[in-house]
Amino acid sequence: MDDKSLLGLSQIKQLAITCSVHTRPVVSLRFSDVSDLGYFLVTASKDGQSQLLQGDTGDWIGTLSGHKGAVWSAVLNSDSSRVATGAADFSAKLWDGFTGDPLHSFEHKHIVKCVDFDAQCGRLLTGSNERLLRLFDLSNYDSPPIELPGHAKSLRAAIFLNQYLVASAADDKRFVVRDVRCSDGESAVLDRELSGCPSDLQLRLDDSRLLLCCGSQVSIWDSDRLVELSSHSLPCQIYSAALHPSEPIFVCGGDDFVLYKCSAEDGSVLESHKGHFGPVHCVRYSPDGHLYASGSEDGTLRLWQHKIGENYGLWRLEMPKEAAPTGDSEAS
Repeated sequence: MDDKSLLGLSQIKQLAITCSVHTRPVVSLRFSDVSDLGYFLVTASKDGQSQLLQGDTGDWIGTLSGHKGAVWSAVLNSDSSRVATGAADFSAKLWDGFTGDPLHSFEHKHIVKCVDFDAQCGRLLTGSNERLLRLFDLSNYDSPPIELPGHAKSLRAAIFLNQYLVASAADDKRFVVRDVRCSDGESAVLDRELSGCPSDLQLRLDDSRLLLCCGSQVSIWDSDRLVELSSHSLPCQIYSAALHPSEPIFVCGGDDFVLYKCSAEDGSVLESHKGHFGPVHCVRYSPDGHLYASGSEDGTLRLWQHKIGENYGLWRLEMPKEAAPTGDSEAS
């Protein structure tokens, strides 16, 4: 590729794909793993609905309607056959990801803020404003859930780290990891006091790294040893962040409407992109790492290229003739 070609590539700008699938703020999004059908994306919104979309294009597939209040969290299992949602109507719902049919409603006594499946999709984890974590057995809906108290204020995030450990963060400014095999009084294997209220937890696809957002800080942890590896300061309050599935890079967004792409090694900002017209509430990388998605107070979901100019999904690069690669027409 000659100098003109390189110049043409350097001038390519990030062009986000906008998905206007909600009428109110988008507060949660999650990708599935890659399957024979590709991969998928589910959203949660204050408009009381969750939307299922094709992950690489943002094409709408279907709407999960049934909650009677804002939906605060949504998650897909690995093959997209199951979806879980948590909402302001004091319930978490389980859905068939292929048909969109509701399968069960797990009743709570307060708003459900976070939901997550374990790796085998055998258990559902919920976190609510009751200050409780609950584990539901998905093979027996009538089985009473395991309850894990421990936080003094409402839950902000809760996820499985592995088969036995769950991590949670709450408005009591604490980050806690619990072993679900232990009794309540002995279940905490890590209890870290934070400098402010946390906003997000994310486990990288290979389960090796955990990301925690708190104020303007994004910290990266070894999820096996439960040791903080690094902490990086951003220009604004960060509401959500996500690690690339294979590269030492994370993306994040928050109060200033901007998406930041940063080095996970030193925290330096590699790229920044504007597009949303409100704070960024959620951001996640696709399972193949080719794109990341963001949801905002402006009610939109946007897809962004990890490598700008790559032919992927709906993005197609058409270089101007003066910048198009040229080859030798004569044999040497």
